[in-house]
Amino acid sequence: MLAGTAVGTLALVAGCATYGVAPAAPDEPAAAEPADAAGPADAAGPVDAAGPADAAPLARTAEIPAGGGTVFRDAGVVVTRPEPGTFRAFSATCTHQGCAVVDVSGGTINCPCHGSKFRIADGSVAAGPAPRPLPTREITVEGGAIRLA
Repeated sequence: MLAGTAVGTLALVAGCATYGVAPAAPDEPAAAEPADAAGPADAAGPVDAAGPADAAPLARTAEIPAGGGTVFRDAGVVVTRPEPGTFRAFSATCTHQGCAVVDVSGGTINCPCHGSKFRIADGSVAAGPAPRPLPTREITVEGGAIRLA
């Protein structure tokens, strides 16, 4: 058991080494990089975190059927279009026992686990056993693209 702990500790310490930087020789100081040196990120300008406008869209507006919706499992969201030109988004996790909703049909967002149904217009419970509405998710709709906000 002690040998396994030593190997695990060595692996952890080795994993903490600085990637891409050679260690300084014992008798010479490490060279400091000038503060204004341009690296690959600087060559193209400042690097900012991708904002909602830069994020890949969930869908195009034309892909969400009027009177229906689409579940985006990977994003954990369901986007609905209760009427032409109106888009809503909700968590894709049922408020009953945490199952993922699977489809939108008949004007409701449907959970397969115990039959809960939620209204596409506001996420409210249309049929239980879900005790609460689906939480809303913020989206932006611009230029025909739907993105999480």
